[in-house]
Amino acid sequence: MNGLRGLAWLLVFQSAGELISRALALPLPGPVLGLVFVLVALRWPVVREPVSECAHFLLTHLSLLFVPVGVGVMTHLALLTQYGLRILVVIALSTWIGLAVTALVLYGWPRRGEAR
Repeated sequence: MNGLRGLAWLLVFQSAGELISRALALPLPGPVLGLVFVLVALRWPVVREPVSECAHFLLTHLSLLFVPVGVGVMTHLALLTQYGLRILVVIALSTWIGLAVTALVLYGWPRRGEAR
């Protein structure tokens, strides 16, 4: 029951983000705003505990969420054979760039209480 309450909280915050994003014509997607709202609301136990239980349930069944992606890849095998090498290069480069930027920020960012 607590997990359903957590899912309800997630849906409420996503809906609120969507409504605010559309009402104010923001360039930010509604689910991103909803995620920010969830981040703020996780300070309170009434939100944190149900959302934690829902997240645990979703993470234990995460492999099921990849089934639609696998089906999509299988239905577009012709495109994959045509552009597969390019896609692989782009994925590898973007992964390495993301890792490099993360490492630079992590090791280049001054620690709390530590002067440069």
